[in-house]
Amino acid sequence: MQALFHTCVHFSRFRENEISRSTDREQLKSKLLNGKYPMPVKSFQRRLFLEFTGFIPAILYTIPVLAAPLPEMKEPEVIRTMKLADGVRFQEIVEGEGMEAREGDTVEINYVCRRSNGYFVHSTVDQFSGDSMPVILPLDENKIIEGLKEVLIGMKVGGKRRALIPPSVGYTNEYLKPIPEEFGPRRSLLSHANEPLVFEVQLMKIL
Repeated sequence: MQALFHTCVHFSRFRENEISRSTDREQLKSKLLNGKYPMPVKSFQRRLFLEFTGFIPAILYTIPVLAAPLPEMKEPEVIRTMKLADGVRFQEIVEGEGMEAREGDTVEINYVCRRSNGYFVHSTVDQFSGDSMPVILPLDENKIIEGLKEVLIGMKVGGKRRALIPPSVGYTNEYLKPIPEEFGPRRSLLSHANEPLVFEVQLMKIL
């Protein structure tokens, strides 16, 4: 009976010590988190690493969109490719229907102009809303850039072409169309006049 009593007393003291140590640990943790004691660099880095590696999978599983692979962007199918004597190259993307544009016609088009490395320069189509402001151009080499005139001739309404136009048949002077009316886009476009430009054009109407 006496042995059992001593065992119980020993167990009771053991539990009190454990509770005390547990309380001390909780207090120390609270002080560390509240900035009362500086956390050792290695412990801090280890904690950051564990939290980071645990956090990323949680995001991926919580937000399936982030975990899913990005959809593959497909290039439009090219019907045919042509190279002209002056160095203009173009691809027929959509053939269009009806009458073909001829030299001397007046046409309405939408276009996107980029540098040859893909950087955006100017467009008649808003990149965010999709709204467009088509431009009206005479197919006359004295009024529009010669390379674009050559690309537009032979196009049908609704047709689309992508062309690489060398500077020799591009903006050889600052009055050739198409040219933005706003100062900023106009300056940006003319600053690249001495390099090849890529035009993606859609023939809207023959007037």
